[in-house]
Amino acid sequence: MPKVSFVNEKQEIEVDAGANLREAARKAGISVYKGLDRYVNCMGFGLCGTCRVLVKKGMENLSPKSFMEKLNMNAHPLTMFAAIGHENEMRLSCQVKVNGDCSVQTTPEFNLSGENFWQKPYPNK
Repeated sequence: MPKVSFVNEKQEIEVDAGANLREAARKAGISVYKGLDRYVNCMGFGLCGTCRVLVKKGMENLSPKSFMEKLNMNAHPLTMFAAIGHENEMRLSCQVKVNGDCSVQTTPEFNLSGENFWQKPYPNK
């Protein structure tokens, strides 16, 4: 059985292969939401982007990005800003199927102070 490690919560859970990450976290009592988002969200349809997680290890053990996930990551303003600098590591937990061991960080912060956000498109030489 695959193991999912939650970095912020310092917990590790075992899930069935192919389990939905959001549902597995909820069953274990781990919230992928923060604040009001716990009550106001799209209930796992991939529309709101509030269940985003940052995959620290094991991206290859997760399902490929779904159409709804790609659309949300590229069109939803909050998700786009949160993914800056982590475009290939940010996932929506409601759209992820776990196929092997992985490590995720729930409720990642915006990266507005990171060098990828403020980097000039054409650096001076």
